[in-house]
Amino acid sequence: MASVYKSINKPSKDNSDADPVKKNKQRVLVLSSRGVTYHHRHLLNDLVSMLPHGRKDAKMDTKSKLFYLNEVAELYNCNNILFFEARKRQDLYIWMSKAPNGPCIKLHVQNLHTMEELHFTGNCLKGSRPILSFDSSFDDHSHMKVIKEMLIHIFGVPKQARKSKPFVDHVLSFTYADGKVWFRNFQISESEPSKITVSTDNTEAAVEKSTKHSKPSKKPPTLATELSLVEIGPRFVMTPIVILEGSFGGPVIYENREFISPNAVRSELRKRRSQKFNDRAKAQAERAVKRVNLELDTGPEKSELDEGVLFA
Repeated sequence: MASVYKSINKPSKDNSDADPVKKNKQRVLVLSSRGVTYHHRHLLNDLVSMLPHGRKDAKMDTKSKLFYLNEVAELYNCNNILFFEARKRQDLYIWMSKAPNGPCIKLHVQNLHTMEELHFTGNCLKGSRPILSFDSSFDDHSHMKVIKEMLIHIFGVPKQARKSKPFVDHVLSFTYADGKVWFRNFQISESEPSKITVSTDNTEAAVEKSTKHSKPSKKPPTLATELSLVEIGPRFVMTPIVILEGSFGGPVIYENREFISPNAVRSELRKRRSQKFNDRAKAQAERAVKRVNLELDTGPEKSELDEGVLFA
């Protein structure tokens, strides 16, 4: 009888007026590679605490076959992947992928600061849903629209998330400037309400005070709450490198030609230091030859057994 009642009350598919409610079913798989430092690990833990719809997994051994992450995401029923890749224990790259079909974005992380080292006074409820704030420059370029959509899917907490709280008390700010994406986290701070009396005309108020039989005002005093933003942390800067059509593979949609890898920067610095040493050694050799040619430095006296005397 219950099944018959449900079938009668169930709306028919042919009815165009009854539109199904779209649910946000985003789940994020968060993991890192081998070789991450304690600084990178603390940043990952801070982001995991901000993503109640995320699933943290163990470290991944390989750095070349990243397409294995699609299978791991399928096992945990996740459709987004946030992968931290560490290089040479000092460079950090973030992969944001939409499993299993893509796209995939690779970004280089710089100037990262965790919650523990910043010591900000702000605080928010763990598991609360954030407000995502994007700069208007995200809509100026086509590749930035893709990055914006990917950030919304990863950092936008669904309303029906299992570990989420029904509160909105912090703002995630994404700003695009100087070819980089700046990430900031702010708490929405509300001050105590203050009583403010609103008077429309000062002359009428003076007349009412002077008269003895003045009628009391029926308008209650208005209450105003002041909202302010207090930074919580963490904060970091991301430089887009490449956007792939597939998930950790496929043709290249966008490539940042202005990006210079940290390895190339360190190699150029080593070459400059070695060039200074080579120039100094060459100058010393030229100075020694010049002193010999000018007979200013005759050198030690040659004996009969020297090679220059024996084989002259």
